[in-house]
Amino acid sequence: MEIALPVDRVVRAVVAGVDGHRDLQLGEPSHELRASALTDRGRAGYHHRMDPSEPVEVGPWRRRTRDTAYANQWIEVFHDEVDRPDGSPGIYGLVHFRSAAVAVVAVGDDGRLLLVGQHRYALDEYSWEVPEGGVGAAEGLLEGAQRELREETGFDASDWRQLCRLSVSNSVTDERGAIFLATGLRPGEASPDDTEDLALRWAALDEVLDEIRRGEIHDAMTIAGVGLYALEALRAAG
Repeated sequence: MEIALPVDRVVRAVVAGVDGHRDLQLGEPSHELRASALTDRGRAGYHHRMDPSEPVEVGPWRRRTRDTAYANQWIEVFHDEVDRPDGSPGIYGLVHFRSAAVAVVAVGDDGRLLLVGQHRYALDEYSWEVPEGGVGAAEGLLEGAQRELREETGFDASDWRQLCRLSVSNSVTDERGAIFLATGLRPGEASPDDTEDLALRWAALDEVLDEIRRGEIHDAMTIAGVGLYALEALRAAG
């Protein structure tokens, strides 16, 4: 894979970043590049320099220049030259996502949770998670969550409620997301993506919480969603 900037520069930029890019509004594109209308910048290996006529204020930071070090249809890696909050010059690496993240805590009539298992390429590790995926700018968060549940598991749900919104890893990425609770499940036929080799299982809430405590379930959106659902269940029980 060709990358226009030296790999060590890209890695240093990403590792060095402390997120100051907080303009993403869920359901709306956060950057001048729209997820629903990709241009040549969506090609892998694209390198482009954006020199604003004036520095861009980002809270206590100031962005002087921005390079697109790498881009594909899912992400864009920015290398920014910045002035840090103390006024000293520095760099800032930011991974911009062209989509928002959604996750679904799907609860059956018997109270068990529906989990999806798959091998995560980035970790080279198998992971049990709640159903989750990405939502482009042309799709609403709830609609995207409903689609992900249906595609990954085959289930639809009659009742939906948002549990929370969250930033996924705000030191190096602007990705944000939402987690939904789905009940009144109805089975159907799954249609996972070509990149997904999925397994399904049902698990009691206590079982899932135990696996989280042991580190066997470590997906952040799963932990956040299941934790909130467990807290609600505890409060409801008095």
